[in-house]
Amino acid sequence: MMNVIRASRAGFCMGVALALRKLDSMVAAREGEQVATLGEIIHNPQVLEDYARKGVRRLGSASEAEADMAVLIRAHGVTRSMEEELRGRCSRVEDATCPRVKKAQLAIAEATAPGRELLLYGEADHPEVRGLISYAAGPSHIFSSPEELAALLEEVSFEGRAVVLAAQTTQDRIIFDGMRADLSARFGDSLTVLDTICDATRQRQEEAGELAGRVQAMVVVGGKTSGNTRRLAELARMRGVPTVLVETADELDRAFFVDVDTVGLTAGASTPGYIIDEVEARLRSW
Repeated sequence: MMNVIRASRAGFCMGVALALRKLDSMVAAREGEQVATLGEIIHNPQVLEDYARKGVRRLGSASEAEADMAVLIRAHGVTRSMEEELRGRCSRVEDATCPRVKKAQLAIAEATAPGRELLLYGEADHPEVRGLISYAAGPSHIFSSPEELAALLEEVSFEGRAVVLAAQTTQDRIIFDGMRADLSARFGDSLTVLDTICDATRQRQEEAGELAGRVQAMVVVGGKTSGNTRRLAELARMRGVPTVLVETADELDRAFFVDVDTVGLTAGASTPGYIIDEVEARLRSW
């Protein structure tokens, strides 16, 4: 039997749990209303399939909303213009934006109001990032790595400008701190830094790194489109540990674990507990 060490913080974070509870309440209380979400409520295909079976419709844009719909704004948040359009189109709008994301949105709006430019560490095509930059009062620039930041600083002249540094809530804090130090040396008092990375993200990343140092292989469970899940896998690989990312137990390959006696198990913030349990049971059966 394989020894499995499971991270204590694997699975749903506070923001995801709140969003799903809100959606469950809307589904239970509907009286003839079509319940819908604007975008994916969270980045987990199994959860999305379950809500689809319950009749929850997923809207690709605010323009798809209809007057008799009750629509939930996803945990990642949306752009300001999308929310405004949504509220003008349907009968009821509930906001399930993660409180951490909402706090970051408002902090960006306040910090950039005097005309400062936004430097945002994140994934440009991620819905949370699109929402965050929509709150910037002035120009914004997105980069996903120190290398992209260095290229940006070469391409754009920030001479005499005041800038704000912020991050997508699920980004790597260690990398962010390194970039903050570099930018502080460059901009001095012209730099405002917003602490927008979620503590839960930092704790999960730290635990995953610590766990990777104690095992022969790592399994990360979660949606492959989930940024925080992918980063957990990347972090484990950076520790030099063979790592696999799976969405379900059926994706596990026994051949990957040849000569492995002890495996670490963690999961992204949008991964249901029952899926983590199934993966753990499969590993322990080998």
